[in-house]
Amino acid sequence: MDGNQILTAGLFLAVVALTVAITFWASRQTSGAADYYAGGRGFSGFQNGLAIGGDYMSAASFLGISGAIALYGYDGFLYSIGFLVAWLVALLLVAEVLRNSGRYTMADQLAYRMKQRPVRTAAAVSTVAVSIFYLLAQMVGAGALVALLLGVESGAVKNLTIFIVGALMIFYVTVGGMKGTTWVQIVKAVLLMTGSALIVVLVLLKFDFNVSDLLGAASTNNGAGQAFLEPGLRYGADLTSKIDFLSLGLALVLGTAGLPHILIRFYTTPTSRDARKSVLWAIGLIGTFYLFTLVLGFGAAALIDPGDFDAAGNLAAPRLAEVVGGGVGTVGGAILLALIAAVAFATILAVVAGLTLTSSMSVAHDIYNSVIRKGQATEKEEMRVSRIAAGVIGLVAILLAIPAQSLNIAFLVALAFAVAASANLPAILYNMFWRGFNTRGAVWSIYGGLISAVGLVIFSPVFSGSETALFPDADFAWFPLANPGIVSIPLGFLLGFIGSVTSKEPDAAERYTELEVRALTGAGAEQAVQH
Repeated sequence: MDGNQILTAGLFLAVVALTVAITFWASRQTSGAADYYAGGRGFSGFQNGLAIGGDYMSAASFLGISGAIALYGYDGFLYSIGFLVAWLVALLLVAEVLRNSGRYTMADQLAYRMKQRPVRTAAAVSTVAVSIFYLLAQMVGAGALVALLLGVESGAVKNLTIFIVGALMIFYVTVGGMKGTTWVQIVKAVLLMTGSALIVVLVLLKFDFNVSDLLGAASTNNGAGQAFLEPGLRYGADLTSKIDFLSLGLALVLGTAGLPHILIRFYTTPTSRDARKSVLWAIGLIGTFYLFTLVLGFGAAALIDPGDFDAAGNLAAPRLAEVVGGGVGTVGGAILLALIAAVAFATILAVVAGLTLTSSMSVAHDIYNSVIRKGQATEKEEMRVSRIAAGVIGLVAILLAIPAQSLNIAFLVALAFAVAASANLPAILYNMFWRGFNTRGAVWSIYGGLISAVGLVIFSPVFSGSETALFPDADFAWFPLANPGIVSIPLGFLLGFIGSVTSKEPDAAERYTELEVRALTGAGAEQAVQH
């Protein structure tokens, strides 16, 4: 191992040691389910805003979006726009009312006026499915990152990295719970913004802070010319690709408000006002970061030889850091590469911890306590089941991430957004704003959206029929779009409507009125939501 790799390894270990120390500290502050699941509802709007940013600005944002911009220019930046605009939906429709009407999980809000067992089961299945899609993206990013830093292309090294990340995320969740995970996300958000800002300044310095020169150099170096700066390079070749872009945009804009690991962050604030403030802080933080990705992506396109990109573009940002630090083989380049890689690794660790916590909470709180034990499980039992579930979910994510390493991680996250927008968002919005919504409608919308989204992805070019597919040697793709959102999202809403109007379930108008009062005022938000 040369001096540069020793430096990199040292920074990696420092990041891991910091997050482990935070987790141990948080474990001493965790005494019950409210602490373990919701951080004791003790985080301010600013702190929770940082944590939301830490949860949301994932490896997909840092590595995947900058790579997509470096490869496709304008069309790559559309990922950033979609991810950012999505927060308006979360702020205006979901944040405050969800904080007021739920307790620990997404299903708490859904099941309040419906039959507990079918709704909680459906919500838990959807939560785990979305979380695993998202986990795949983070772990694929981790494997690519470590392989770059060690200068190896060995599949065994990437696989080992994925396994280590999986083991760490299980540790964070089982030991630190929500408090530990939140503080790891806060620290990671600060590291990510600082590291990104440093690279952005160094890139702009090379072009005398003239963005026009940067864009011109990017379009020239990329080889696509003016087309690199205009719509259509990735999604404009034919009608199918244009529809695919529309599908992607729908998934990105509507998906955030249905992401379980983002939704549960609203439960960690003491008041609904803090929930709103946390979203405003998150929007400012995330908006600034996505402006950074514009410079990172176009900077990589301008300063790195197109032949040096990996096929998915996931390593554009770390390679750019090396170039602006002085170039390959220089001490400055090695230091910046190590710094950015360590920040990216911290990003991955924080996000996988949040995802694993969300899905394991749903298994314990919704499936074990509410469905199997019918609400009679003790807090201690529930937390023990959550820790076991975290181990199982982590293992599943490890096994699925290993064959998914050829896919762009921003793209993988877009699939998670499509599932969230198809399965979760229709049920959440109907439940909060439609008096006639009922148990059958909730179950149909969740399962219908989930099955259609995942099913269409399986029969799309993502899985087979192309060189970059998960199974490149097979071809069973009959659905032409890479993102299923344009079909599965309307279908989720439609099935929720049809299920509700065809159900003979007695009208639960009184429960809806109670939920409406709770959502608007926060009255009783701390209480259990069983009935």
